[in-house]
Amino acid sequence: MSRSMELITVVVQRKDGQRAIDAALKSGAPGVTSFYGRGTGVRQKLSVFGMFIEAEKQVILIAATKETADKILDGIVKEVELDKPGRGFAYVQTIGRVVGFYEGEDVKEPA
Repeated sequence: MSRSMELITVVVQRKDGQRAIDAALKSGAPGVTSFYGRGTGVRQKLSVFGMFIEAEKQVILIAATKETADKILDGIVKEVELDKPGRGFAYVQTIGRVVGFYEGEDVKEPA
């Protein structure tokens, strides 16, 4: 596929994971992959300032076209308030090569 693609990675507290997924899909994500993890480091630093950050995280991966990635990320940021300390974080990476990406075009069953 020659289309320019990006990978959006979002890490949020587990309790916010489904809201982030729903926001991504509502904002145009063709699909998401998610899994659970455990975080450390920032949690201890922010707890000193009176904030408690849960260790359990949900990691969300979204492959999107370059044209839709900003809209998807903006939807997640707004819904989960990622711009506030302790809410999680997200980043976007360019994908060099993509195989099997489906955007809703006609799909033919394998022979």
